[in-house]
Amino acid sequence: MITEIIAVGTEITLGSIVNTNVVYLSKRLSEMGLEVCYHTSVDDDPVRLSSVFSIAVDRSDLIILTGGLGPTEDDLTKETIARVLGRSMISDISVEEQIKNIFTYSNRPMPSNNLKQARKPEGTEFIPNLKGTAPGIFIKHEGKLIVLLPGPPREMIPMFEGFVTELIKDDLHISIRSINTIGIGESALEEILREMDINIPDFTVNTYASLGTVEIKIVGKGYDKELLERNSKILIERLSERLGDSIYGFDNITIEEAVLNRLEDKNLNLAVAESVTGGEITRRITKIPGASRHFISGIIAYSEASKVRDLNVSEDTLEKYGAVSSETAVEMAKGLLNRKDVDIAISTTGFAGPSTGEGKPIGLVYICVADKTRVEIFERIFTGDRQAIQEKAASLALANLHKFLNNPLTRCRQ
Repeated sequence: MITEIIAVGTEITLGSIVNTNVVYLSKRLSEMGLEVCYHTSVDDDPVRLSSVFSIAVDRSDLIILTGGLGPTEDDLTKETIARVLGRSMISDISVEEQIKNIFTYSNRPMPSNNLKQARKPEGTEFIPNLKGTAPGIFIKHEGKLIVLLPGPPREMIPMFEGFVTELIKDDLHISIRSINTIGIGESALEEILREMDINIPDFTVNTYASLGTVEIKIVGKGYDKELLERNSKILIERLSERLGDSIYGFDNITIEEAVLNRLEDKNLNLAVAESVTGGEITRRITKIPGASRHFISGIIAYSEASKVRDLNVSEDTLEKYGAVSSETAVEMAKGLLNRKDVDIAISTTGFAGPSTGEGKPIGLVYICVADKTRVEIFERIFTGDRQAIQEKAASLALANLHKFLNNPLTRCRQ
């Protein structure tokens, strides 16, 4: 079933808000086995909406529209849809009463234009709104399914989950798995996939790059659920065998989640010393619930004075090798390991740009991962703007930490 999502609202086309609805709906529809082929955004203009909707009806089997169901004059989605489909608008007395009761219950006066929300195209079905006053609308038209949903996510999501999924479900099954990799570029990864010549009927394998990581998305569609799951498992096993240490997790786990899982497995405590990454590593780790069980502290030692004062980096080291050097990175990590409650440490130092102070290239980063018996140092030159360099460096630091934790030499705390 070819599916199209149309987001209606001038606030979207102007960039005033982020269209999170399309992300949510695309993911959920794909999980249901529905093929999302088109995303369209259009402002609150009935002429342009008519044009966009007419195109959608011609090319798609299921059209889902979000927004434009409110009580104001610019909320014209259902009126526009009715006009394109050649249907008149009618009022629903029971929905009028429901809207009046909402305002009565909350002890608020009801503006008369709220009754506009009780009108719908003739021959259609209202979809209850448990979180607001604007009901959705379900339309069957010449073999097409059309769903009108409110724009606010707090109203749209419960409506979709509670009612719409049953209205649009199909017998087609879909299997979506992902392999999360780091330390290997997307082009190199695609070359490996070509060499492997993966060819299983009804499956697609694609790569999606983010800063420092690449996701391999494995999607299968069919009516035999057991066959899909079996073939998906075969693909995961083949790819895992080929990619080895480049894989840090599966099914959209983040690298920081994978790190915390390994710290939990080994009962080890982590501390972080950041210069070039400016707290990015700490931010990623601490946003995960339960991180405090194994994350001890994050120190942003940005200046040389801070490196000396907070991490016991030698002034001689800074003078001889510079703040951006492997020697400084090692001493930053060792400064953390002087604490009895820290089992493993990572440190970063480098130049994120737009300039450097030591005649070294922009993007040069040193990362150290160490415990009380081993030290590993990594040098890399990243490209991109300041933010990109910081994010890539943080990702690589976490990836190297993950590999360090997977090494048999990394002992568990008893």
